[in-house]
Amino acid sequence: MILVPPASLYSALESIVEKPAPFSAYTASELWTDEHTSERMLAFHLDSEIDVSSRRAKFIDDSVSWLTEYFELSESSRIVDFGCGPGLYTSRFARLGADVLGIDFSPRSIGYARAQAKREDCDVTYIEANYLEFQPKGKFDLITMIMCDYCALSPGQRGMLLRKFERLLSDGGCIVMDVYSLNAFVDKREGLSFEKDQLSGFWSASPYFGFVARFKYDDESVSLDKYTIVEEHRQRTVYNWLQHFTPESLEREAHAAGLRVDEVYCDVAGNPYDSDAAEFAVVLKRL
Repeated sequence: MILVPPASLYSALESIVEKPAPFSAYTASELWTDEHTSERMLAFHLDSEIDVSSRRAKFIDDSVSWLTEYFELSESSRIVDFGCGPGLYTSRFARLGADVLGIDFSPRSIGYARAQAKREDCDVTYIEANYLEFQPKGKFDLITMIMCDYCALSPGQRGMLLRKFERLLSDGGCIVMDVYSLNAFVDKREGLSFEKDQLSGFWSASPYFGFVARFKYDDESVSLDKYTIVEEHRQRTVYNWLQHFTPESLEREAHAAGLRVDEVYCDVAGNPYDSDAAEFAVVLKRL
């Protein structure tokens, strides 16, 4: 006997597999400000042995060491970290005696960062805000945006942010950020998967069914992991967009905002650029 599913169920399943237009929805707050998922994300941040929310502690140490030497950071330096999370970079910058500002819209991450700074008697200013909307005061010698956060933004958001960076730069100031390369895009595969309590209960403390539909947009070099979380009394969709770049395509975006790519590296620890790698990092300066 063939059972015909109710129209409502069919419609719900159709919406799960529907391919949206690139960057047509922005749901970052679902991941970083939700009480349950933000707790799980903070745990990933603080696990020094994995590269999930943050890099491994050893890499962060190497990265800060390189940034300090390359940009000659000192007590007179002003640094701002966009998407600072629990302060893994900002706290290290502050130990140099630099004037450091960290911005993040996750209350849990900022709360941890502030408490840690107090415990360490570390002088860092933390702002709980959406960095797309918040306007820092003054000029900065170094602007950082690390862990490929830039790739999760739409073209309009990226352009707005780069123009903000350009206005915030001091004379001779620099921007450092990392992005996903086209190699990472080529390696991605479209598909659909389903699991009860998907990702070991990451999405909710209550039982749920998790679907992830993976899409690629070849013309735009964009990928999407579209998560649909179905609980007993609610259903949510979280969109994880990722833009992929070449140094040339990133140069074009920077140029439109009055910036230029000054150096290209493999990562924000200053390792040499590898054209076969899944990521690369850039140093941006004013035109």
